[in-house]
Amino acid sequence: MKYTFFGTPKFAEMVLQKLIKSGLKPQVVVCNPDKPVGRDQVVTPPPTKVVAAEHDILVWQPDKPTKEQFEVLKTNDLFVIAAYGKIISKDVLEIPKKGSIALHPSLLPKYRGATPIRSAILAGEEKTGVAVFEMDEKMDHGPIIAEREVEIGDMNHLELRDKLAEVGAELLAEVMPKYIEEEIEPKEQNHDKATFTKKFSSDDAFVPPEKLIKALEGGEEAVEVERKIRALNPEPGTWTKLKRPFKGLPKQKRVKLIDSEIKNGKLILTEIHVAGKTSKEVEITG
Repeated sequence: MKYTFFGTPKFAEMVLQKLIKSGLKPQVVVCNPDKPVGRDQVVTPPPTKVVAAEHDILVWQPDKPTKEQFEVLKTNDLFVIAAYGKIISKDVLEIPKKGSIALHPSLLPKYRGATPIRSAILAGEEKTGVAVFEMDEKMDHGPIIAEREVEIGDMNHLELRDKLAEVGAELLAEVMPKYIEEEIEPKEQNHDKATFTKKFSSDDAFVPPEKLIKALEGGEEAVEVERKIRALNPEPGTWTKLKRPFKGLPKQKRVKLIDSEIKNGKLILTEIHVAGKTSKEVEITG
């Protein structure tokens, strides 16, 4: 099987690693360009590029495929897309002999778009999953090839991302050969039940101080704030700014709410960071 893998961040890197270990090594890896990362803005390659280099796989980071690259892509049986981070035009998706398929970390048609994992946690879903589907020109729209459920439990965003990458890669490894041999008949999504996600900003991650105080004292706010902490860390990062000191939390300082749990109906902050202090310098009380 000749295929090209399109993917960029950690989720895609985990999927790629699993596919390679399963004997499904791509001919080419296509990812976004290297970019500055961190406070020092060190130019850093995408995780998938690092994995590709480790396995001697050709890497392309184009804004648009060149004529020479098109010729290589025409020899492919399939394109596989997982968190690529760019819109792929219809003419590119149709290059390989069997078209293009994608892995999405939700049970489609629910939670289409950029933030399905965070959105499922915020909504209080008991389960989510992964979907392998045929790509078309619309976002997460094509017919479903296969899906697999995952229980969310108390997993945070990073934990659930890693679990979905693992399960998704296993599902891809199972269905790719069958799809190539046309042993699977994709099923159209129920588009009437589609829901869409958005990118979350720092404003979305803000917890109003009065809501946090109610959550710490016990109440329905505890569940809502705990979900927000699990869903929106490490980025954009859940935070608050109190108008008065409360249970060890200072006033008028940005406080990052990093980790928490619920006990006896009350929100318990297990890790915070106060602007200008290290975590060890902050005592959480109450």
